[in-house]
Amino acid sequence: MVVAFSACSSPEAKQKEIEQKQEEKDSIALLYSPAEADKEIDAFMQKLHQKSAFNGNVLIARKGKIIYQHSFGWADYLLKDSLKIDDKFELASVSKPLTALGILKLVENDKLKLTQTVNDFFPDFPYPGITIQMLLSHRSGLPNYVYFSEGVWQDKKKGMSNMEAMSLLIQHKPARYGAPDGRFHYNNSNFMVLASIIEKITGKSFTEYMKETVFDPAGMKNTAVLSKAVYEKIPTNVIGHDKVWRRSVVQNYLDGPVGDKGIYSTVHDLFLLDIALKEGRILSKAILDSAYVPRSDAKRSLFSYGYGWRTFSPKEAQIVYHTGWWHGFRNLYVRDLTNDVTIVLLSNMANGSLVKLDDLYKILKMPILRQNAYNANGDFVVN
Repeated sequence: MVVAFSACSSPEAKQKEIEQKQEEKDSIALLYSPAEADKEIDAFMQKLHQKSAFNGNVLIARKGKIIYQHSFGWADYLLKDSLKIDDKFELASVSKPLTALGILKLVENDKLKLTQTVNDFFPDFPYPGITIQMLLSHRSGLPNYVYFSEGVWQDKKKGMSNMEAMSLLIQHKPARYGAPDGRFHYNNSNFMVLASIIEKITGKSFTEYMKETVFDPAGMKNTAVLSKAVYEKIPTNVIGHDKVWRRSVVQNYLDGPVGDKGIYSTVHDLFLLDIALKEGRILSKAILDSAYVPRSDAKRSLFSYGYGWRTFSPKEAQIVYHTGWWHGFRNLYVRDLTNDVTIVLLSNMANGSLVKLDDLYKILKMPILRQNAYNANGDFVVN
């Protein structure tokens, strides 16, 4: 009896019990009946699909409850296969907030300081003085490897790894865009370098680290880092399309580097991440709140960038979000922290449908999230 009691009370058994209870909570959070769909939202989304060619998955939740979800269109137009709600999409730059979470977890665990520089981990890095916090807030002044590598990477079908991208920067030393801690300049290099630093510190692949540190604690069972440097063809059934159906986007060497992109996920998993963040299961409140502080040159007084999150700060709400656009995928992940509204739009048709969402924000009684709707003083100017 003593042995049995000890076994049941072991740390492993307790952890398993905690995980099982969390899985039960997650499954309840994901319950949704199409019959209870918000009719206004459905009418809006049907119109967006028909008029603006939105093709993808959508999930909208309020106060931890899904009020609308739906799949629109094809996963792969050539196969005419309908999307399913659990299909994985390339998150594109929506990967950046997740990479930031991974970095901030190292900071929380005292394995990294925001004031440390890239040279602390890559001594030969030819751009001195660039700190972790500059990378997180796009104030590094680094050249963008996406554009630079076109002229120096020989095999365009072979995926480039993060370490190979770092080696190209070290070897060729392309001119930087600006001085460290200068103006905000949105740049994929920042988060590719952050993912590389994670690998250096932990001795693990970015794929493995993110699964252990972010995806698993958040219950994100259908989320993974997928790189063409690992896979000859990234294993996904959702194909990106560029503006018109006949142009599907072929994976190439730039689908290799990760951190700035390369995380594949579902609308359900991003909703679960939102819940996990609010419950403090990934990071402490203090360090998570620090990620939401605007740290870049404000645009139209309301729009800025924190640590991996775009920020929108009207008087009546605090909103953090990120957009994504890469190789035929276009996405939007919005978290209204004040009104507890979550919007996840994942699209595999890179058209302009995701900039036509004013009426959706009105239905949700949220501030309209669009920079051009505000003047330089931050006043709303578009009816």
